[in-house]
Amino acid sequence: MKLVSFIKNGRECAGLISGDRVYDLYMLHAGLPDSINGILTGWEEYLSQLQKLSKEIDQSAKIKSRGLALHEVQLIAPVPHPSSLRDGYAFRQHVETSRKNRGLEMTSVFDSFPVFYFGNHHTIKGPGPVHCMPDHFKKLDFELEAAIVISRNGKNIPAEDADSFIAGLMIMNDFSARSLQMDEMLLNLGPAKGKDFATTTGPWLVTMDELKAYEVNCKKNHTGKSWNLKMSAMVNDRIVSEGNLSDMEWTFAELIARASYGVELYPGDIIGSGTVGTGCFLELNGTGKLNNLEYIEQWLTAGDKIELKIDKLGTLSNQVLAEPSNYSILSLKRKA
Repeated sequence: MKLVSFIKNGRECAGLISGDRVYDLYMLHAGLPDSINGILTGWEEYLSQLQKLSKEIDQSAKIKSRGLALHEVQLIAPVPHPSSLRDGYAFRQHVETSRKNRGLEMTSVFDSFPVFYFGNHHTIKGPGPVHCMPDHFKKLDFELEAAIVISRNGKNIPAEDADSFIAGLMIMNDFSARSLQMDEMLLNLGPAKGKDFATTTGPWLVTMDELKAYEVNCKKNHTGKSWNLKMSAMVNDRIVSEGNLSDMEWTFAELIARASYGVELYPGDIIGSGTVGTGCFLELNGTGKLNNLEYIEQWLTAGDKIELKIDKLGTLSNQVLAEPSNYSILSLKRKA
């Protein structure tokens, strides 16, 4: 199933996608919550009802007629109010290439444990415009990622059991202001202001049952599900990145196990995969400059359109726009 959140008559609604139409879950079944967050809170109870509704839509012309045309609906983030946001660092190619571009050897620490950082779950957005401040446009970047959503409470979750805590997968774009990020990380902290202004997800949350046919073996000596799903990124209709979700070295199950050690996970928590190899301008620019001294760096500028696509998960489209403000965070720097 494909689950969405959308705006209808000025309010947030939970929906189910069938074909090219969106169905308001609460209007179809009054016993269902009117938000995806509410559905996730009672996931084990509601999942079977959702699966039954999905079949009824396919079989009933009367129910089909109650759907809204997808192109006329304002989609927002599938989980508009996540309880937390963690982002992993799970693709070896991205880590290895990024370090090489900085003149560093690949670190053995990468193979020791899956690492993640916390993002700002209050700035989660869906498809559509992303408004950025002037300092964000100083080396503004996209990141091509997938993300999972947690479906039930759990603590100290073994990797062997962790896939059962996943409601589904969706596309994630971890927008990054690289100049701010690099300044912060000189002090071995962050990313903070370089990342906290926008993370987009969508266009919908695809449940695990719909992805079963695409499951493949994970990497050797790892635990958990992996999926053969092609990934790509386009900027202004030009392909800039391609990869595959099965290239994840660390699995989402292992990220869940790490994240839940001594800590309760909650329905609605989001965990990102980290950037796929070639999945951001930071990596692409570094490789380009190594191979060509005359290489010209590319970054996102106001008005650029970014489309991230993952097989079976859809296409997440955003456009970066400039906030009408001249305020600069750099004015807070202490003057010599």
